[in-house]
Amino acid sequence: MTAPRCFAFILAIVAGLAWPDGAQAQDKLKVVIGQINNWENQVPTLGSQAGIFAKHGLELETLGTQGAGETLQPIISGSADIGIGVGTSGAMRAFVQGAPVRALAAGFTGTNDLFWYVRADSPIKSFKDLTESHTIAYSTNGSASNNIVLGFVKVLGVKARPTPTGGPPATLTMVMSRQVDVGWGAPPLGIQEAQEGKIRIIGRGSDLADTRNQTVRVVVVNADALKARPEVMVRFMRAYRETLDWMYTSPDAIKMYAEKVKRPEALVRLVVKDFYPKEAISPDRVEDIDKVMADAVALKFLTAPLSKEQRTEFFQLQKR
Repeated sequence: MTAPRCFAFILAIVAGLAWPDGAQAQDKLKVVIGQINNWENQVPTLGSQAGIFAKHGLELETLGTQGAGETLQPIISGSADIGIGVGTSGAMRAFVQGAPVRALAAGFTGTNDLFWYVRADSPIKSFKDLTESHTIAYSTNGSASNNIVLGFVKVLGVKARPTPTGGPPATLTMVMSRQVDVGWGAPPLGIQEAQEGKIRIIGRGSDLADTRNQTVRVVVVNADALKARPEVMVRFMRAYRETLDWMYTSPDAIKMYAEKVKRPEALVRLVVKDFYPKEAISPDRVEDIDKVMADAVALKFLTAPLSKEQRTEFFQLQKR
C-alpha cells in the first residue's frame, strides 16, 4: 500500500471510531397510531420531533388511523411494525385468532380520558334519557371506545344504538350536523367546545366503575418484526420512556403539542392535568388484566380468557 493510501485508510478508521451514535444510519420503524392527535398517543410523534428517537438510532414513519380496528390491520399484514392506542381486548381477539400481534407495552390504564357528549341544545341530559331511536358513537370495532360503549349498554342499561364514527374530529362534525345523537371525544378536542357552550358532556368512560383501573389500551408490535429485530424494539422502548418523561417535564412538549392541535397552551395544560396523569400512560403499568378478559368475554370480544401460556406469549413487555 502506498503512503497516501495508507494515510487515507488510517483516517477512515479513526473517523469511524469517532463517529457519534446519532450520526450512524438510523433503523427505520413504521408506526401506526390510532387517534394520532390525542395526548396519550403523542410519544412517537413528539419524541421524533424532539430528536429523542433519533438519539436512540431510530427513524419513525408515522401514520394516523381512525381507531384500533384500522391500526391493527397493517400490524397484522406486516406493513407496519408498531401500533399505538389499540384496545387491549381487540388486540387479544386478533391474537387468539392467530394474528401476529403482541403487546409490547401498556398504552393507557383507566377510562377517565374518554367522554360522551351531545349538542348544547339537545334534550338529552344523561344516559338515562337515551332510547332505542338514539345513536351513541364509538371510533372503530375493537377500540377502547367500542368496548366502553358496549359496557354502557350492558352494565348501565344505555338503550342507544352503538355507532362507529371514526375519530373525534369526524364525530364532532356528525354530532353538530345531527347525524349522531351522542358523540365520543378525547381531549383536547371537545373541551374548548364544551367551555364555549357548543356541546355538553353527559358521561365519561370512568362511569363504568370496573374499568377505572384496567389497562384498556396497549402498544402492539408485529410478532415477526419483534422476532427479527428485538434489539431495535428495546431501543424503541428506551426512547418511548425517555419521551414520556420529557413530555411531563418540559414546557416545550406542551408548546409543540398545542401548536400541533391548534389549541391554547393553557387549555392543553389543563387537559393534561385533568385527563392524562402520567401514571395512566406508563408503558410499564399493566393492571387488572383478568377483569379486562372477563369483560371481553362478556361483551363477546373473546370466547374465553387467555390461558396462562397465551398470556405469556401475548405480553412481550420490554422491561425498563
